[in-house]
Amino acid sequence: MATKKSVQNRTPAAESRVRFSASLIQQAGKQFYSVTMPTDVLASCCYVTSRQEDPGAGFQRVLDRSRALDIANYIDSELGTIPGSIILSAQEDANLKLIGGGKTVEFTLSEKAFLVLDGQHRVYGFSLAQTAVRVPVVIYSGLTPTEEARLFIDINTKQRQVPNELLLDIKKLAQREDDKLALLREAFDLFHSEPSSTLLGMMSPSARQSNKISRVTFNLAFKAPIAIFRDDPTPHKIFLTTNAYLSAFVGVLEELGLSEEITRPTVFRAIMELFPEVARISAAQHGKAFSKARFLTVLNPISQQLTAAKFDRATSSVRDLSSLLSKLIKKDFSI
Repeated sequence: MATKKSVQNRTPAAESRVRFSASLIQQAGKQFYSVTMPTDVLASCCYVTSRQEDPGAGFQRVLDRSRALDIANYIDSELGTIPGSIILSAQEDANLKLIGGGKTVEFTLSEKAFLVLDGQHRVYGFSLAQTAVRVPVVIYSGLTPTEEARLFIDINTKQRQVPNELLLDIKKLAQREDDKLALLREAFDLFHSEPSSTLLGMMSPSARQSNKISRVTFNLAFKAPIAIFRDDPTPHKIFLTTNAYLSAFVGVLEELGLSEEITRPTVFRAIMELFPEVARISAAQHGKAFSKARFLTVLNPISQQLTAAKFDRATSSVRDLSSLLSKLIKKDFSI
């Protein structure tokens, strides 16, 4: 990690000894220390080893600069707080010592004093930020390379990230929605609660569930459709128009004995990716008064030409299925 200039603190000179108050914790025959450390100091004495850089001993991911810049901006511009502990393993260069009756850790401020076991992008972000803050740090001592790798695995498999579906569901509460996310949330909620919804009982607002459409899948699927609602992008209009379309498409799937496929993520996304094309054809034929019956006139060639076997082969990807559906519509065109 590169050393940075701090607005709030001056980083001690490299190779100097620094001290921080610490609490000794012992678990399962291992000991580690809990400290708080300025981020500019932390960024100057940590490193990571990736599998690409060191196939023999490395186990970290490759650092993503854009992700680190987001963290730096969060600290500098959004006055963000980072309460989660950075987890480090003291290396030989640190010459880590417990002093002051066991209440202080002292180490050498070297570029390779500590190996980052968890929090590599946060530390990278700290190195790019202009503001220094104090953050919680856990320091393990006396670990072998094997123990470091095992601890890395435990941290990254036992700790579960909050599902994206839940994060989307609570963004309104956190006041972190932009206009597009708010529009998608309200449209989702209409499909989830309106008695006339074609997808009633098929939606899962805050978690990923089998045979149900999550907010993540819904948002990905509706990315293309909402882009064509330029004149009146209201949740109600989006719901009425796309609900009529989905009702028509479910009818096509029913003819093929595939109605339950509507909730499969690749199928749902492919169907909605086709929506702008179907809507344009319907508008050219009937004007912008959309209905299930009018959408069906555009979709009928699919039910006439598609087989369950062809459908199944194309469901491995959104692009393959949407391309197949588009071709079947175009095949029916004649003058």
